[in-house]
Amino acid sequence: MSAISIHGITKSFGDNQVLKGIDLTVEPGQVVCLIGPSGSGKSTVLRCVNMLETPDEGVIEVDGDTITDPDVDIDRVRQGIGLVFQQFNLFPHLTVLKNCMISQVKVLGRPKAEAERIALENLAKVGLADRGDALPAQLSGGQQQRVAIARALSMNPKLMLFDEPTSALDPELVGDVLAVMRELAGAGMTMLVVTHEMAFARDVADVVAFMDDGVIVEHGPAEQVITAPQHPRTRQFLERVLHPTEVSLDPS
Repeated sequence: MSAISIHGITKSFGDNQVLKGIDLTVEPGQVVCLIGPSGSGKSTVLRCVNMLETPDEGVIEVDGDTITDPDVDIDRVRQGIGLVFQQFNLFPHLTVLKNCMISQVKVLGRPKAEAERIALENLAKVGLADRGDALPAQLSGGQQQRVAIARALSMNPKLMLFDEPTSALDPELVGDVLAVMRELAGAGMTMLVVTHEMAFARDVADVVAFMDDGVIVEHGPAEQVITAPQHPRTRQFLERVLHPTEVSLDPS
């Protein structure tokens, strides 16, 4: 049984069709990266997997549950999905530790002592065991994003969704977050990642899917797609991303 199975999903916002029939599968333990230009529909795919956006057509299954079925208990399914966005979405008035405890207590019904133990374990995983008493504003952006990852892990998800988790960070902070994600991948966490970090996609992903204008243009083993793309549009995109100094600035 696939961790995520997407068949023929479409999505429009008004007259703008953002997804034009997406098929994608993520197997348990796989890391799949979605790459492509801004506006190509990558984040919308991710949001559909958690039903933050409802597809117009198509079927999505997560761990055997058809989440596009209107009768599905989506709250139950979401408990098994960890989400990390571009923005950290931490509660500013709560300490780091309490940010990692609150959903455990309120959603999963865990006793506070157990929630605290699990939160501390996951803060240690992301290298922030000593910052539990800090408020989010006292942390760097990279540290806040690592707290967001620890918070998601504290819910014991079966899979993790990352939506450009490093795009809001200063360049020198990106490496720490990617290092945590590499460790998760190495530990066998199933991950669907929207990213502009091509080295991460090449080195960590099992599969890379290149999206453009609402469709998956190319899909295959990470090393092949990143280093030897077959489709001209994929090659054009990667040449610009990997060799930005070679891009013509001529607006014509």
